[in-house]
Amino acid sequence: MARKRKLAIPKIKRKTSRVQGKMGKAPGTVSYLGTKEKTPSIIYATEYDSEGFELTELTDIGEIVKLKNTERTDWINVVGITDEPFIEELGKAFGLNPLVMEDAINTEQRPKIDEYENYIFGVFRMLYLNTDDQIVGEHIAMVLLDNCVLVFQEVREDVFDGVRNRIQSKLGRIRSRGADYLFFALLDAIIDNYFLVLEQINHRIEVLEEEVYSNPKPEVAQRIQQLKKEVLKVRRWIFPVKELISRLIDSEHPLIQQDTKLFLRDALDHTLEINESLQIYREMSMSLMEMYMSNMSNKMNEVMKVLTIMASIFIPLTFIAGIYGMNFDHIPELHWEYGYFYVWGLMIALFLGMLIYFKKKDWL
Repeated sequence: MARKRKLAIPKIKRKTSRVQGKMGKAPGTVSYLGTKEKTPSIIYATEYDSEGFELTELTDIGEIVKLKNTERTDWINVVGITDEPFIEELGKAFGLNPLVMEDAINTEQRPKIDEYENYIFGVFRMLYLNTDDQIVGEHIAMVLLDNCVLVFQEVREDVFDGVRNRIQSKLGRIRSRGADYLFFALLDAIIDNYFLVLEQINHRIEVLEEEVYSNPKPEVAQRIQQLKKEVLKVRRWIFPVKELISRLIDSEHPLIQQDTKLFLRDALDHTLEINESLQIYREMSMSLMEMYMSNMSNKMNEVMKVLTIMASIFIPLTFIAGIYGMNFDHIPELHWEYGYFYVWGLMIALFLGMLIYFKKKDWL
């Protein structure tokens, strides 16, 4: 009897997910979810009022908490969120809920706003262009407390240089306002940078549109597909911000002053404009592929048209050549003295006549 052989079924390798590091842990566990290597957190503290400002780099949590208790407005910027024990200890020192600290270092967390009794917590996506004009999305979390804004960000690069310059140069009204206005100013800087990202997307769409019409290569289709994915990803990051700002405007939380809500309404207008542009770019990116396929079909039709015309011209010529190529003894034209030239003349006349006919039909 023949032995039965077991077939080896190949195992499918599944792509590991960063979320798997969170599975099985209790809610509120401070666990970093991201791709950055673990490095110590650096704290930059900016303390200011209408009279002046002071910028310091801190490492001791006790010194950081002392800043919160002063009458001046404090901007505490935590750069690097991979040091889980330090982040957890910092959250406890400020009396933040463990769920807040969990979301603060979860880079997969979608934009959100949570209101607590003594503070307001927000998660956003900071978008900017790197040196290669590629879109970079960084996780950022902000906590609005009394006279203090606590900011958590993955890397040192950010979009807050304008806010820093206004604080240092005493430009605008930021030095005479409270922490709620600082919270708005940071959020407004994030939103304003969305416009630069949208300009880059618009430029890429225009370039691809030109290439689709002039030279639709397979590489163009790959770039269109990449652009579609990027637009959808940017839309997923930006689209919820409008609703979050609306919640801040409608909020009755004592930390947000009424006059700051006027500036939040301006930021809301910007988000509405951004979302409308994103919707347009999304539709344009999706239509680019349709345009590409249509142009490729048109090119194929042109090729088929040329081949069909060539075949139509040579079919009667092939027919004549086939008639006089048969091996019969009694074909009268074979014995004509000038039969060869007559046949050539007939074939040339047919060739020219069909060319003139196709030209009149505008097929050439």
